[in-house]
Amino acid sequence: MNVYENVRMAWEGLKANKMRALLTMLGIIIGIASVIGILTIGDGVSNTVAGAMGSLGASNISVNLQRRSSDIPGNRRIFVTEDDRITEEMIAALVERYSEAIAGIATSRNVGGGQVRDGRDYANVGVTGINDGFLEVNAVEMLRGRTFNERDLDRGRNVAIVSDRLVNNMFDGDMDVAIGQEIAAYVGAAIYPFVIIGVFEHEMTVFNFTSAAERDISTPLYIPITTAQRILNAPDGYTTLTVAAVNTVDSTAFADQIANFLNRYYTNNEYFFIQTMSMESMLESLNTMLATISIGLSVIAGISLLVGGIGVMNIMLVSVTERTREIGTRKALGATNGNIRVQFVVESMIVCLVGGMIGIFLGSVMGYIGTSIIAVAILPTTQSIAISVGFSLGIGLFFGYYPANKAAKLDPIEALRYE
Repeated sequence: MNVYENVRMAWEGLKANKMRALLTMLGIIIGIASVIGILTIGDGVSNTVAGAMGSLGASNISVNLQRRSSDIPGNRRIFVTEDDRITEEMIAALVERYSEAIAGIATSRNVGGGQVRDGRDYANVGVTGINDGFLEVNAVEMLRGRTFNERDLDRGRNVAIVSDRLVNNMFDGDMDVAIGQEIAAYVGAAIYPFVIIGVFEHEMTVFNFTSAAERDISTPLYIPITTAQRILNAPDGYTTLTVAAVNTVDSTAFADQIANFLNRYYTNNEYFFIQTMSMESMLESLNTMLATISIGLSVIAGISLLVGGIGVMNIMLVSVTERTREIGTRKALGATNGNIRVQFVVESMIVCLVGGMIGIFLGSVMGYIGTSIIAVAILPTTQSIAISVGFSLGIGLFFGYYPANKAAKLDPIEALRYE
């Protein structure tokens, strides 16, 4: 009997016992659907995070003031003094040393969250002081007006760049009207007046996602960093900044060079040092972590495949018992042990393959719905589908071989006498 005939007989057997076949496949269906769904959602999350981090600047490098290990004898100070901060002189020296590798440097100072109000109109904002390179380094798109110039920064003017969402709330979406208007920002118990000089586009990402109503979404309100320092009466210098590397530069290697350069200023500082991390290395670490989580969840979901395989073996053993006389008749007519073995192995594999295909379909639907929730609806990859199909056939072969071998070894005379 050829393979085609075995497949046809297996299929006829499935159609003759639909309910039993469905119950046999159930473990395979659940296991494959769970694995496909988890892998698809994992890919969707990875793509979303990669896209969001890429929009922040794939070549950006985070530079942070970091406290030294607490096990250093006598290291008890935890607060940052003005002497510990990254100064403008350090930044200037860094730019001069690596002028061909640096595309820009962004610094910022958080003033606080609050509201811009005018009568019954309001907009929630986070007031942030920024330097002249912040918008470019962070890929902020200007829609109207201008960015801060040297005079704004030198004099610490009360000017602001606001989001399009603030303009929607306060000026009915008319950006031309908004430019030049004075607004009042209420931050804590203080009120700060600012003149709008520009409008930027606020984009929602996984990092600023919120379930708040459209009108209540808080957006940044950018002011000159010198203005922020004056408002806060803050000391000079920074504890963190972002360096944008030129696209042709290896940002991971360049991050180490920046750390080595700036740490020369901290040789005698027993409390703090400079630590850098590139966006590229952060993305690699995050993708590795997400992949590990997906694999771990898939392994857990795959336990149901083991249960399903045991179920297939159990049903195939029952089938061998029910068809003992049929096996005896076939052997009496000349069928070899190999013919009998192949017949039952093929039948087991067909059961698992059909269950696997149903599981792939259900898993694809689950994955598509899951990824739709995070706005990046995707389907499972060809690789994951191929692996699932192969795994289904493998389960059929592994768990079907024992019943098939038992059927092949039946004595034809005893089989024909079986009632």
